[in-house]
Amino acid sequence: MSRKQSGKCAVCLVLDTNILVSSLIRKDTPPYLLYRDWRYQRFGLLTSAHQLAEVEVVLARPRLQKYVFPEEAQEMIRGLRVEVELVDADTTEAAYSPDPDDNCILAIAIAGQANYVVSGDRADMLALGEVDGIPIITARQAVDILDLTSQP
Repeated sequence: MSRKQSGKCAVCLVLDTNILVSSLIRKDTPPYLLYRDWRYQRFGLLTSAHQLAEVEVVLARPRLQKYVFPEEAQEMIRGLRVEVELVDADTTEAAYSPDPDDNCILAIAIAGQANYVVSGDRADMLALGEVDGIPIITARQAVDILDLTSQP
């Protein structure tokens, strides 16, 4: 965690959209612990306008409505709009992933000088291992690194 950030957080993470959505579906899982402890300001979160829009679209999908309470989804979106470091990420400069949709997340990490990218995408994101010297790790690894527990 020695990487120098351009913003105000000592430890900055980029949570892939799949981690954010998963955190609302199942409680007491690593994605949920990350989301909860970010809300408790245990670490900083980086995002972009593009990812914010993506989170809103995904959380509005009808098939997720039976798993995610609308109030929780709105609370997450409010938090993401207010409590994160918004990064101006140029996705054209981050063409690392075989899945072009992942490049937004990678661009956020690079532009914001994140300590870690956290993803559940084993096929593309986690297979990269790192981007521009920034480790791409699982939610479980992030929980262990940050020493988060099931208790707030």
